[in-house]
Amino acid sequence: MSEAAHHDDSHYWKIYYTLLVLLVVSVVGPFAEIWWLTLITAFGVAIVKAFLVCKHFMHLNIEARWVIYLLATMLVFMFLFFTAVAPDVMKWEGDNWVKPFVAQESSVQPH
Repeated sequence: MSEAAHHDDSHYWKIYYTLLVLLVVSVVGPFAEIWWLTLITAFGVAIVKAFLVCKHFMHLNIEARWVIYLLATMLVFMFLFFTAVAPDVMKWEGDNWVKPFVAQESSVQPH
């Protein structure tokens, strides 16, 4: 690790308090019951928090460039996988399958 990348403890405490504030925002945001605000506070804050943790606590900002490219490639493949299987996984039933927990819930009659 280079000397420029070495931080004192106050740097990490600032990041910690920033993460705490973002946690509060992500918890309070859905109470407004506005769908776009809920999405931003849930996913947007989660992305920012993940970035801060990766950059400052996992020290990705001082790693070699190929590590960042490898991480970006994995994220792209994860996105492609999700978009490829989401149309089938998010259906309630298909031609040759039924989600078992949905079948169980539909067989239980309300009292």
